Amino acid sequence: MRKVLLFFALYGCATAWKPTADFKFVPVKSNDYEIATYQKITKPKSDIHIYIEGDGRAFDAYGRPASDPTPRGTMMRDLAMRDKSANVVYMARPCQFIMSSACSDTDWTDGRFSAKIIDSMATAIKKVAGRRKIVLIGYSGGAMVSGLVIEKYPNVPIKQWVTVAGVLDHAAWTNYFGDAPLTKSLNLRKMPNVPAKHYIGEDDKVVPNELSRRAIGKTGEIIVVPNAGHDDFTDIGF
Repeated sequence: MRKVLLFFALYGCATAWKPTADFKFVPVKSNDYEIATYQKITKPKSDIHIYIEGDGRAFDAYGRPASDPTPRGTMMRDLAMRDKSANVVYMARPCQFIMSSACSDTDWTDGRFSAKIIDSMATAIKKVAGRRKIVLIGYSGGAMVSGLVIEKYPNVPIKQWVTVAGVLDHAAWTNYFGDAPLTKSLNLRKMPNVPAKHYIGEDDKVVPNELSRRAIGKTGEIIVVPNAGHDDFTDIGF
């Protein structure tokens, strides 16, 4: 049994967010989870842009695991809706918007990048992409998810990898803030060897620039967005 949180999370008074008319809500069954997606497919044989959501609400105001990891912000959904490409998909993370029976709080806390989560995301990505080449766009912790999918599944046809305010080394990230390590999660061994662009916010306090630059090194193009915080991105060139 699943618990659908869409009515309140997407249409409630707190966010008043609605998708554009050309996007359709499509739940995707993926291993033990059902993953929320919004899809615009107008040219079935053309490349596809897939936007991977961030970590959402992992903890509550008291530092306890949140009961629902659904993101409160809409930035990643908005970026996907603004993308004028023929085929665009916004993809949430497991347990966001749809609480599957397999969900437990470890899936959005210390195990948010576990092998089980990455395998489920990879399955969902392959299902929605089919044989199309993929531009994979990951925000915040979604950058780690997308990078691990590329690393673990080299047969996934990645045309370009784009990160937005990305967590690219979660061990360095948690250590920087003195937070508990994500002991049940995988970490990138190195940056994937694919064409890549990395957008970082000049004023990002959640993923500091120095961590991003250290992780990226010389493996991809870094684009600094002036005056942008962690969730202040409105245009990434699509």
